[in-house]
Amino acid sequence: SFLMNKPKVLITGASGLIGGITFGNLSHKYEFTALNRSYVSEIPTLQADITDLDSIMPAFENIDIVLHMSNYTKDVINWDEHFNVGILGTRNVYEASRLNGVKRVVLGSTGDTMTGYEMEYPYGELAAGEYDKVKGPWEMITEEHPTRPKSIYGACKVFCEALGHFYSDRYDISVLCIRLGGVLAEDKPNLRRQYPGFLSQQDCLQMIDLCLSAPESIRFDVFHASSNNKYAWRDTSRAKDILGWNPIGSSDNHSIDDKGGWHQVLEGDQKLNRIPGMKKEII
Repeated sequence: SFLMNKPKVLITGASGLIGGITFGNLSHKYEFTALNRSYVSEIPTLQADITDLDSIMPAFENIDIVLHMSNYTKDVINWDEHFNVGILGTRNVYEASRLNGVKRVVLGSTGDTMTGYEMEYPYGELAAGEYDKVKGPWEMITEEHPTRPKSIYGACKVFCEALGHFYSDRYDISVLCIRLGGVLAEDKPNLRRQYPGFLSQQDCLQMIDLCLSAPESIRFDVFHASSNNKYAWRDTSRAKDILGWNPIGSSDNHSIDDKGGWHQVLEGDQKLNRIPGMKKEII
């Protein structure tokens, strides 16, 4: 059972914001260790690179659960880095987990697996802050909708979720994927486009705790995670129904001067290929 006395949890990427929030607030419930390229002074750390399977193997010995948060974050369209750290590194984390008898992997996935829907009305308008162009309620996008990444980073996370499903089916490891919204160091939005997907640190922490302690009967699942945001379009009811998640944060509690705009939504030279405020014409 995952309700054992202080399960041993290995955090990859423990030097990141979410890793720090996790061991900083949940150490009374879990015995944390870190697998990290840089040294993490607060918890026992093996310094190694997840792209090297042999070097990371010792970190997985006697581990009950892995919280996989290690990721390349500097450039969302850099294929080489996302292939090495995102795809190869995540495969190594799953494989080291299998070889060491780890019972569950909680994957830090991303809302960017679905942000391609911003190319459609009204989701792009909500991200751009053009709320006056949105007429009436909108269809919420659930985990049942096809994945639609808008970056190499998001596309690689789609693969990591799928690889987790394979490891769960083939090797009977519980794999829970959290499609994390925007968790920010200052714990509030600083851009208009962050309003729909904002995820407060407290709501993120509660979600991670629920995934770490979820019943063993949950063998594989994917959960959207964003706070109670007025302009949210990714449905979070699955996590609420299955895990009992109860987010209490909201981007609407924070006002900023930023007016937003499509430059915050479109990547580089990307074009919208439709008129803002209107659905794309099917020709």
